[in-house]
This record gives sequence, C-alpha cells and structure tokens, in this order.
Amino acid sequence: MIKPPLNVLELPLFERAALAMEAAMERVIEEHVREGLPLYVWRDGKVVAVPAEELRPRS
Repeated sequence: MIKPPLNVLELPLFERAALAMEAAMERVIEEHVREGLPLYVWRDGKVVAVPAEELRPRS
C-alpha cells in the first residue's frame, strides 16, 4: 500500500494527484484479486481482460 509522505500538503497539486491515482489503482487491483474478477485494460488498440491470477504480485 502506498503511504503518502508526511509533507503531502506541501507537495504540488500534480504530485498529490499522482499519489492519489496510484493509491486508487492499488485498491482496484486488490479488490479484483480478492473477488476473483478480471481487470479490463486497453492494450494494442483493444480492450483486454487480465485474469485475477495475473494481477497477483509474483513472489
């Protein structure tokens, strides 16, 4: 999980937005893995389903 720096309010708005977007994507991926749902992404000009098994971090 992404932990924001202590001085997050001192960061420029675009950096705070990027941190928020990364945290949101982490939560979406975690939810899809937990529920066993595919995640749909745009790849090579097409929408592709990525199975939940491929979303799990590799150890």
